[in-house]
Parts: sequence; structure tokens; C-alpha cells
Amino acid sequence: MLTIDQATYDAIVAHAKRDHPDEACGIVAGPEGSDRAERWIEMVNAAGSPTFYEFDSTELLHLYKDMDARDEEPVVVYHSHTATEAYPSRTDIGLAMEPNAHYVLVSTREHGNNDGAVEFRSYRIVDGEVSEEELTVVDALPER
Repeated sequence: MLTIDQATYDAIVAHAKRDHPDEACGIVAGPEGSDRAERWIEMVNAAGSPTFYEFDSTELLHLYKDMDARDEEPVVVYHSHTATEAYPSRTDIGLAMEPNAHYVLVSTREHGNNDGAVEFRSYRIVDGEVSEEELTVVDALPER
């Protein structure tokens, strides 16, 4: 189960809508081993594509060094789908290299970058196996 705070949810949705018609992508980091999605990091889709996302390798290296220095890990890896449902594609499954991460997909297919609801779903992807999980949005994460 993934629990995220409303501000993080809103930031991910806003990023997905802003980048539409291209896919948006990013990470929510948290303390190692905590499963707490605490620090939202918007990334650049280096592919600049409506059907594919790719983290910029230099930006990703800097982020991993920063997370390492903070004793953090990627708790959520997110991206958007602009024309299809919020379900991992074969490419998404092949790119899923963080077995402890929650993979969040946001579909902007219905309203694009206009006002309106999005489809927002979370998955675990381990060894090519996809399982959807419960997602809870709370006002704020409980104190540690």
C-alpha cells in the first residue's frame, strides 16, 4: 500500500498536466527503508515524447548522489500516460529497476492539461510482475 500526502499528489498531477501532451516523470524520495514518500523531485523527460519517458542520465546521477548523501531512496517513481490508461506498458515494466519502489502512473488522456480529474494508480513491479496496490492520500504524513 502507498500512502502519500495531498501536496505530493497535487504536485504529481500538476506536473503531468503541465507536461501534457508529453509524458512527465519524477521521483518521490524518502528515508532508506522507511517507505515514506517525503520529498517530491520533478525530473525532465529527456525523450520529450508523448509515448515514452526517459530520465536524463546526468540529472539522475546527481539525484542518486543527493539521495545517497541524505540516506534516502526512491520511494515512488512516477510518470504520466497521455493517451492511454494509467497501467504500466511493456516498456515501463522493462525499465522498472527499483524493486522496493511504488510505480505511480497518472493518465491525462481524458482532460489533457485542462481542469478535470486524472487517473492516478500505484503498482509494484518486481521481476517483470505487475501488481496494483491500494493508494491512500492523506492531508499529511504522520510524524516519524
